[in-house]
Amino acid sequence: MAHSDYADAGVDIEAGNRAVALMKAAVKSTYGAEVLGGIGSFGGMYDASALKDMKAPVLVASTDGVGTKVKIAAQAKQYRSTGYDIVNHCINDILVQGARPLFFLDYFATSKLDAQIVAEVVTGISEACRAAGCALIGGETAEMPGVYAPGEFDIAGTIVGVLERAAALPRPDIGPGDILVGVRSSGPHTNGYSLIRKVFEGIPLDTVLPELGIPLAEALLVPHRSYYSLLYPLLPGIKALAHLTGGGFIENIPRVLPENVNAVINMQAWSVPPLFRLIQARGMVASKEMYRVFNMGIGMVVIVDKKLAEILQKAIPEETFIIGELVEGNRKVILK
Repeated sequence: MAHSDYADAGVDIEAGNRAVALMKAAVKSTYGAEVLGGIGSFGGMYDASALKDMKAPVLVASTDGVGTKVKIAAQAKQYRSTGYDIVNHCINDILVQGARPLFFLDYFATSKLDAQIVAEVVTGISEACRAAGCALIGGETAEMPGVYAPGEFDIAGTIVGVLERAAALPRPDIGPGDILVGVRSSGPHTNGYSLIRKVFEGIPLDTVLPELGIPLAEALLVPHRSYYSLLYPLLPGIKALAHLTGGGFIENIPRVLPENVNAVINMQAWSVPPLFRLIQARGMVASKEMYRVFNMGIGMVVIVDKKLAEILQKAIPEETFIIGELVEGNRKVILK
């Protein structure tokens, strides 16, 4: 009797084709006139002619994953938000250098393809790309039984953006006296989820903890927010940006500091959201460790000249916080 060897090995080509059909419209909605060719080509093509109008265009690329947040998404059977997570994380990572996004590519891998789940994730990716004027020009969907446990999946993404070389961040005049303005995060974003999973182990995801007032899954799966539309127009007046991802305050802020400068953070300058306080209490996590692992409610740090701090805060249409300042030092973060 004839049979499909590949299907017997656990790989369903038809499921992949169904997934592509389901997500086609969402992906196409991210296309501008620059996207050449369609879905299914071996490589995504993007017309870069517009870059010729720039004085010294610099391409900025970044690649990332969503980490173990995908395990909570799989358990909760809520997938779309992870699409936002991967795109917005990448957008913020190139925004801190002053770049605007051009195009994005995604990678989705799982033990067994469920066309509906893939379509849900890629729809989230498409929506986040569309919001930033970024084209989703390619991707890969991989079915890998034996590599991933049943029901598990992983996502990664790559972004390419562009900036004018003279406008690159951080700027060379960053130094003592500059002010740190904190912009709120939407939650833990995509970091610290291995610790989060350990802290809440055994608690059903539909539990409404009194400190949170919403189901645990909802609190943990809030999408990583994008700061692009908020901060990109203000970049000319900004000296540096630090995206608080893995490594929190302690490891991310020094990435934009000169050798002889420290950042002093006033931990009383903003109220830490209840979820982080709950994680700290339940996990008995030391304060410094919390600020090394999590964003603690501040997702992006803006470094600005002292004279411009108030103007910047007024230009951002939401509450922001003066969370610290730069002083002489040796490229460290001091929490006080």
